[in-house]
Amino acid sequence: MFLRLPPKIKVLEGAAAVADGRITVMNNNRAEVVSSDGTRKYVVYVDLKSSEACSTDNGTVYRNYIGYPIISFLMIKGVLPYSERVAKALSNINWRELNEKYRKYSIVEEEVKKIALLKGVSSGEIDEFKERVYSVLRTMRIKYVPSKCTA
Repeated sequence: MFLRLPPKIKVLEGAAAVADGRITVMNNNRAEVVSSDGTRKYVVYVDLKSSEACSTDNGTVYRNYIGYPIISFLMIKGVLPYSERVAKALSNINWRELNEKYRKYSIVEEEVKKIALLKGVSSGEIDEFKERVYSVLRTMRIKYVPSKCTA
């Protein structure tokens, strides 16, 4: 099975994880990503040669899309575009809290754009970055291999 494209907000969440320094690269194919509220740790595996990946986040496991931990790791590896400026504006946000509070990604995205605007980054700049990353994600066919993320 191939992983589906994620909700576009996951691109922003992934960039924020990079800016927050919540990713620990274990080796070329493996990383750990800490959740925005610090309560969870996700195992991530990406093998670009075989186009295989997995992550223990809910989006990847239960909804079969490319979760933000995979996106974060791909940004660190230089496979996906990364904008330090946009990512910094999205840093230090408790994404989990916002997702649980609003339960609708469009509302969460509006909230994080308000936060970013206070840090000097416009919603247009955020949208341009998000689309740039998404256009690369669209070209990728990633095979979901959950066994690579188990102990």
